[in-house]
Amino acid sequence: MMIDWEHATPLASLAGGALIGLAALILVVANGKVAGISGIVAGSLRRTGRASTWRVAFLFGMLLAPVAYAVFWQLPEMEVTSEIPLLISAGLLVGFGTRLGNGCTSGHGVCGIARLSLRSIVATLIFMAAAMLTVWVRHGG
Repeated sequence: MMIDWEHATPLASLAGGALIGLAALILVVANGKVAGISGIVAGSLRRTGRASTWRVAFLFGMLLAPVAYAVFWQLPEMEVTSEIPLLISAGLLVGFGTRLGNGCTSGHGVCGIARLSLRSIVATLIFMAAAMLTVWVRHGG
């Protein structure tokens, strides 16, 4: 495996990870809630009144973050090279997996592991193994 050092961004990646951790910490300290995106999205779709206001605010913050970034810096170039049906299938499988695993990579991987949750550690290991297997199969082993 070769690392593309020309395009590597270790400091930006470290800063991004620290900000994700800080956001998760603030949410759990201020609200007592885990920053699991699939749970936040599911909860925001329920009409429970005021209890879901923080969820909607969290999601708007996630959507507006790239816009705020673009005010100060240039957004990185992106190129989608996969076919649309494959992307839709992948999205549906990820959604199914998050329901099956009772959470997503942010809830289990960021928050659960930080809480030393055995269930989250196992779920994250399964997520990672499935991702590696998918890449290996997709790229011809």
